[in-house]
Amino acid sequence: MPILNTDLLNQAEIDASVRVALDEDIGTGDLTAKLLSDNPATAKLICREQAVLCGRPWFERCFHLLDDAVSISWMQDEGDLIQKNDVICQIQGPAPVLLTAERTALNFLQTLSGVATNTRQYVDAVKGSECRILDTRKTLPGLRKAEKYAVSCGGGYNHRIGLYDAVLIKENHINACGSICKALELAAKSVDSNVLVEIEVETLEQLQQAIGCGAKRVLLDNFPVETLPKAVEIAGKGVETEVSGNITLDNVRRVADCGVNCVSIGALTKNVQAIDFSLLFSS
Repeated sequence: MPILNTDLLNQAEIDASVRVALDEDIGTGDLTAKLLSDNPATAKLICREQAVLCGRPWFERCFHLLDDAVSISWMQDEGDLIQKNDVICQIQGPAPVLLTAERTALNFLQTLSGVATNTRQYVDAVKGSECRILDTRKTLPGLRKAEKYAVSCGGGYNHRIGLYDAVLIKENHINACGSICKALELAAKSVDSNVLVEIEVETLEQLQQAIGCGAKRVLLDNFPVETLPKAVEIAGKGVETEVSGNITLDNVRRVADCGVNCVSIGALTKNVQAIDFSLLFSS
């Protein structure tokens, strides 16, 4: 089972995100739902394809922020691998509420399950190696923590959450600072010792320079796969290695087998195929 990063589940932030999503859909009122009486209804959620389930907290709040008396009984847990036509949950509540919340709730669940499912494919591809699959900051605006939580549901790991919890010195930072050594020197002076400091390098020469200037974690950006074993050898056991750039399901195993510690993949959260869920009312 994946280790879910529940630290990313802040109820106030989830509620705020769901309210924005509901407001953009409902606006001044659900005109179609006004045609219905408040009679109680029962619906079941069905998944139409194999997927990793993610997004229950957002899905639930879409209904409960409209009516906290809505009852949701789950048959599947977050991070579960679900099969085609599995029943995921049963929902009971006033028919207008269920129908008004339906699309927004499904949007969250389809998107986050898509991220988790995508991540699981990469995690499975490197299974048996010691390489970790990491996400990036290439996320949907406003859904950063939700998508990173989904990565953890898929068995991946979270890189820095934002600009505030780690230092990642990239090419433009190096150019602005003047050199690799100067950038690392300034980073060491500006943050606490427990804050991750990582620097991007593009060649073996830059890698050697960064290590010589005290780097403890290096991002090997767009390195040819053939060069990675030498980079790992240069880094040794004292320097953690991360690879990024042009990583696909077709080549991620080759990269992992080079001995790198982790691979960061923007496609986990950027190139997402929504999972097909259906909410069906009982007749």
